[in-house]
Parts: sequence; structure tokens; C-alpha cells
Amino acid sequence: MKKSTTTTTKTTRSSGSSSSSSSSAQPKSTPSVQPTAHGRDTLERFKMEAASEVGVQLKNGYNGNLTSKQAGAIGGQMVKKMIDSYKKGNKS
Repeated sequence: MKKSTTTTTKTTRSSGSSSSSSSSAQPKSTPSVQPTAHGRDTLERFKMEAASEVGVQLKNGYNGNLTSKQAGAIGGQMVKKMIDSYKKGNKS
């Protein structure tokens, strides 16, 4: 009886740079912007308004029970309103 042998070859990728390269090769990070309490409140009201417009009931605080479809509808409505607001503000 003949025995079959399979050889597996492991391939590794090299990015061309070592992990000990200088920090100049790292992308520059942008400074983080900390939201203000007023900004958070405004965004929260905006989110509640958009949710109401698409028929999703949100509660104050964590809304982890939302489906992806509901969360996407809220986010999509927010984007739509932002675009409409931008277009309205740029009309002469």
C-alpha cells in the first residue's frame, strides 16, 4: 500500500519595514477634540428628533436594544438633515 504525503508551505508577508523603525515613519495624529456639554446636549436633541421622524422610540441613556435597521435609519436621517441644512445655508 502506498502512503500519500502532503507538504504544506507557510508563507509570511513582510511589510518592508521593521517594527523598530523610527517614529518619523508613523502617521501624524490629529489633536483630539473634546466635546462640550452644550455640544453633547445639542447632538442628543438632534438624534432624538431624527429618531422621532423615522418612528423609533429612544430612551435617555443607553439604547442597546435597537436593531441595526433602526440605528441605521436614525443615522441616515441625521445625515440627510445635515446635508439639507448645508444646502439651505449655501443658497444665494
